[in-house]
Amino acid sequence: MMVANYSSTAKFFHWTIALFVLGTVPLGLVLDSVPKGPIQDNLYDLHKSLGVLIFALITLRIIYRFAHGAPPPDVSLKRWEIAASETVHWALYTALLVMPILGYVANSAYGATTPFFGLFEISPLIAKNEPLSEWLFEIHGWLGWAVGVMFCMHIAAALQHYFIKRDGVLQRMLPRSLGGN
Repeated sequence: MMVANYSSTAKFFHWTIALFVLGTVPLGLVLDSVPKGPIQDNLYDLHKSLGVLIFALITLRIIYRFAHGAPPPDVSLKRWEIAASETVHWALYTALLVMPILGYVANSAYGATTPFFGLFEISPLIAKNEPLSEWLFEIHGWLGWAVGVMFCMHIAAALQHYFIKRDGVLQRMLPRSLGGN
């Protein structure tokens, strides 16, 4: 069955953000288990830099989505499947927008600047407040787990469409070089 495809721009945002999330979320989960020192500091800086980049990309992706829309759902999908898909997509968009903001505000409350790959630093937004920082980092961490779960749900649904339903839904987001339409 032929389904409408996503544009090259939408595919670019999707796969680029997915790649960065795939690196950032696991990195965030192990940061505190790395011994304190220069390696941990560099990993934190990488995590923060990727967070800034994800924030910029997800902002652009959401703007693009509102401006250009998305292909209609496959006609074989049931209403609940469409609702579940839309819910997970928009929950991911929201979480990927909110997470970097929370991380930045938490980092600011910790009293630190936010680096961007050594090119520049973003100044703290608020005054130092370590109790607030701890609370915000806690929420940031739980949201990271939620993103990880939604990410896995999204992947599982895509694989289910490809291997079980064989309906072409996954192919409309794949680049042509990987079998996409």
